[in-house]
Amino acid sequence: MKSMRSLLVLSLMIAGFLLAGTVAKADTLSLTLASPDQSGVGGELLTFDATLTDIDPTEVVFLNGDIPLVDSPLIIDDSPFNLNYPLSLNPPDTYTGELFTVFIPDGTPAGLYTGSFEIVGGSDSNAQDALVSANFDVEVTPEPSSLVLLLTGMAGLAGTLRRRLIR
Repeated sequence: MKSMRSLLVLSLMIAGFLLAGTVAKADTLSLTLASPDQSGVGGELLTFDATLTDIDPTEVVFLNGDIPLVDSPLIIDDSPFNLNYPLSLNPPDTYTGELFTVFIPDGTPAGLYTGSFEIVGGSDSNAQDALVSANFDVEVTPEPSSLVLLLTGMAGLAGTLRRRLIR
């Protein structure tokens, strides 16, 4: 019984240390995607524009990198962020522009694909803290030509079945 009590006290102490070690820090940046939900067909390139704002009233925030993710087989290109966005933002600076693009390869099955874009940086040019992230969706729709081909085939099949039933 005594060992059970000791185990409980030890577990509570470990939980207390873990919770005390996390310091609450307010977000330093605000990231707003202009159109977070887009749709397209195979072979199309979608552009995601965003507004990035330094909301920390006291600190310069360095934008040292990004972590772009999207469901396969879609392809995300973060070069617009790397080439166009400033290296840092002063309070309360804002930058609006193309953040990234997503390419939908030909033959991509129709459906909903999700992704996220995270910006890393911090108080100096070496920091790699997660500063802000945004989620987005890409709805891949059937290609119009495929849909027309499918409907034409179904109409032909219906016509053939109708002729056979009439005879």
